[in-house]
Amino acid sequence: MIEKIQLGSTDIFVSRVGLGTAKWGRNEKMHYPHPFELPTDDALIQLLHTATDCGINLLDTAPAYGHSEERIGKLFKQGRFSRPDWIFSTKVGEIFINSESHFDFSEKSVRISIENSLQKLQTDYLDVVLIHSNGEDKKIIEETDVFKTLLALKKSGVIRAIGISTKTIEGGLLAIPLSDVLMVTYNPTHTDEKPVIVKARNEQKGIFIKKALASGHLEKIASDDPIQIAMNCVFELPISSVIVGTLNPSHLIHNVDCAERVL
Repeated sequence: MIEKIQLGSTDIFVSRVGLGTAKWGRNEKMHYPHPFELPTDDALIQLLHTATDCGINLLDTAPAYGHSEERIGKLFKQGRFSRPDWIFSTKVGEIFINSESHFDFSEKSVRISIENSLQKLQTDYLDVVLIHSNGEDKKIIEETDVFKTLLALKKSGVIRAIGISTKTIEGGLLAIPLSDVLMVTYNPTHTDEKPVIVKARNEQKGIFIKKALASGHLEKIASDDPIQIAMNCVFELPISSVIVGTLNPSHLIHNVDCAERVL
């Protein structure tokens, strides 16, 4: 089973591999190499059981992932899985409606987003909430109230940890003092954000890695097992957890096995 680690200086412990759920609720305008059908509830139940068997306790979702939050909430409400055993990480700032992404980082929008996420996930608290950046990290951090709003919600007890899913090195570095955890892109074909990871870790912040498998485009790597190469690359750095978004239980097991060989 994959080990768990303290998320920065929070009291949250996350598995070193987390399960991404973008494909649970949305298959439109996704940047994957092949089209896919949304999974059935039975398929998701099987995937969650596999994740549990592997020691995974981290689910990464977002309002922008279509019906992902609702589907998670439904499965947990059925009593098949215990909410306290899992870490729910969701996001604010982006929604996907009528085939387009819409961004709003205002206090009103953030508070409505949190209320909606609590309702859809059928929970009374969120473990981690990240800002879903539109690429204008610096502007979001310096010109909106999103961090201030999330901090107030954290102090109220609704959220346990806050942070941002960044798109730029500058934004990542600016966000470190304001965040409990950062989500950054890192894989064998994209290592630019290493300075953010190193600085965040030095300041005892948690680090989630997104796109570690290059959104399914790892065939660019000349290797018999590009997954292992990717895990070797990611876990060379002091990260907390790598988020993988597969719908295939056997692929999930292989991802975890590759991570365990490095750890």
